[in-house]
Amino acid sequence: MQDSKISKARKAYISIMKMLMWLSVAVTCSLVAFLIMYVFIKGIPNISWELLAEKPSYLSGKIGILPDILNTVYIVIATLIIVLPIGVGAAIYLTEYARNKKLVNTIEYAAETLSGIPSIIYGLVGMLFFCQFLNMKTSLLAGALTLVIMNLPTIMHTTQESLKTVPRSYREGAFGLGAGKWRVIRTVVLPGCVDGVITGCILSMGRILGESAALLFTAGFAHALNGIIEINVNGKQVIIYGVRKLLYEIIYNLCDNAIKYNTYGGNIKISIRSNNQNAILTVADTGIGIAQEHLDRVFERFYRVDKSHSKETGGTGLGLSIVKHAVAYHHGKIDIESKVDDGTIIEIKFPM
Repeated sequence: MQDSKISKARKAYISIMKMLMWLSVAVTCSLVAFLIMYVFIKGIPNISWELLAEKPSYLSGKIGILPDILNTVYIVIATLIIVLPIGVGAAIYLTEYARNKKLVNTIEYAAETLSGIPSIIYGLVGMLFFCQFLNMKTSLLAGALTLVIMNLPTIMHTTQESLKTVPRSYREGAFGLGAGKWRVIRTVVLPGCVDGVITGCILSMGRILGESAALLFTAGFAHALNGIIEINVNGKQVIIYGVRKLLYEIIYNLCDNAIKYNTYGGNIKISIRSNNQNAILTVADTGIGIAQEHLDRVFERFYRVDKSHSKETGGTGLGLSIVKHAVAYHHGKIDIESKVDDGTIIEIKFPM
C-alpha cells in the first residue's frame, strides 16, 4: 500500500514536471515567434532598394545602409585574413611541435583568459595601443587588429581540437612512408581537420558581426558620402536666439558644400564653441579648396569657382549666398580661409 502511494505520488510529480516543462517550452517558443513576426511585419514594408543600395544623408534625411554593409564585409575579410594564419599556425605548433608542456599550458591558459575578457576592454586597449600608440587613428586596420586579438583564442581552440581528432595512425603511416614532419601535417593532418577550421571561422564571423563596442573605439563611426568622407562633430551646447529655418539653412549649406567639394577619403570637422561674446560655428573640410582670387566672390549669387565640378555635383550656386544673408540677419560675422588642394575653413560668429 505504501509503495502504491509512493508510486502514485511519483507519477503525479512526473506529470506536473512534464506539464511545467512543456509550458515553459510553449512560452519560450511563443515569445521567439512573436519577436520574429513583429520584426518582419514592421520591417519588411520598409525594405527597399534605396535602403540597401544608397548612402545615408544627414542633410537630406535619406536613409541607406550600403556603407554599413560594405564596412561589415571589409572588417570581416580583413580580420579573417590576419587571424586565420596566426591562429591555425599557433594551433599547429602547440599540437604538433611544442614539447614543453608548461609552455603549452601557459599559452592555452592565456588564450582562455583572453576569451573571457569583455569586448569593451578590448576596445579601450585597442584604442590606446593601435589608434594612439601606433598612430593608426580610428581606421579599418585598427579595428581589424583589435578583433584579431579577440578571435584568436576561438581559432586556436577549435583548430587544436580538430588536430587532436586526427588518428595517430595516419601520422605514423605517413612517417613510415618517409614523409617529413611538415609534409605529414600539410598533406595528411590538415585535410582531416578542415571542418574544425571552418567551424572556427564561422564562430569568429559571428563574434566579429556582434562586437560593436570594440569597433566604435578603434574603427570609428563614419558614413560614406561622396566616396569615403569622415564627418566629425564636436562641441558643447550653445543657445542662439534667431530664426530656426535660417539657422538650419546656414548649417545645411555649409555642410552640403563641404561634402560636394571634398575629395576621396576626405574629412569634415564641424565644431561649435562659445566665448564671452559669441557663439562660434566652424566647418572645416579637406576638399579641393578655393584660390585666393575667388574668396571675395564666393558669397555672390550664382557664382561658382569650379564650374566643371559643379555640373557633376549639381546645385544652383546660391548656397553660400544664402549663408551670408542668414548670418547678416542674425548680426553675425563670417570668415573664410582656404587653400587650393588643402581645404576650406568657414567660421561664423553669432552674438550672444
